[in-house]
Amino acid sequence: MELAANRWFSSWFDTPYYHILYKNRGDEEAQEFMQNMVEFLKLPKGASILDLACGKGRHSVYLNELGYDVTGVDLSENSISYAKQFENDTLKFYTHCMCTPLKQKFDAVFNLFTSLGYFDEEKENLESIIAIKEEIKEGGWGVIDFMNVKKVIRELVPSEIKKVKGIDFKISRRVENGFILKDIKFEDEGEEYTFTEKVMALTLEKFRLYFFKAGIELVHTFGNYNLEPYDESTSDRLILVFR
Repeated sequence: MELAANRWFSSWFDTPYYHILYKNRGDEEAQEFMQNMVEFLKLPKGASILDLACGKGRHSVYLNELGYDVTGVDLSENSISYAKQFENDTLKFYTHCMCTPLKQKFDAVFNLFTSLGYFDEEKENLESIIAIKEEIKEGGWGVIDFMNVKKVIRELVPSEIKKVKGIDFKISRRVENGFILKDIKFEDEGEEYTFTEKVMALTLEKFRLYFFKAGIELVHTFGNYNLEPYDESTSDRLILVFR
C-alpha cells in the first residue's frame, strides 16, 4: 500500500520503519559532537537548550546528562511519545512544528542532523530560521547541523539495497528541482510500502541569504563533528553557528 500525507515527513517519521532503517546512527559520534559544541559555546551547566526536531531524543538525553536544562520538540507524535520515558525535572519533550516559535527562550537552540529543508517552499525554511532567532535569548546561540549538499550530490549513490532486521530496503536517490530525493521501497508481512524523502539542497550561500533576511549573524562554520573548518569539497557536514 502507498502511505501518503500532506507532508512526506509527517507519515514517514511516524512509522517504525524509519527507525529500523536508521537504527545504526552513531550515538557515540552524536555525543562527541554535543560535547564539542557545548564546550565551544562555553555553555555553563544549567543553561537551557532547545533541541529542535529532536526525533526520539538521543541528543536531548545526552545534553541533559551533561547538566543542561533541555527541551526537545518534534513533529512526530510517535517519536515524542517514545522520548517522554526519559523526562525528568530538567528534560521535557513536546510535539511541535519548528516553523512557529515556542514562547520560551533558550540559551542555545540546536537543529541537528539535517532536520531543516523538508518543506516545499523557500518561505517555510525562512520562517523556521526566523522562529529559531525568536527562541534564542539575548546573547544566546543557534546551531544548525546540515549535510554538505555539494559533496552529497557529487557522491550520490543512485541505488542500493540495505537489509535491516530482515527487511530489504530498496533505496534510489536523485536530484530534482533543487531537492535531493531518496525513494525507499520495501515489503514487510505481505504489505508493500513506498516513501520518498525530500530535502532542499541548501548550500552555505542559501543559508547566508536566509540569515541576512532574518537579521542573523553567522559567526562560525564547521565541516564535521570535531568542529574542523568547513570545506565545500571535502566536508561531510555544514555546521552553522549563529546569534
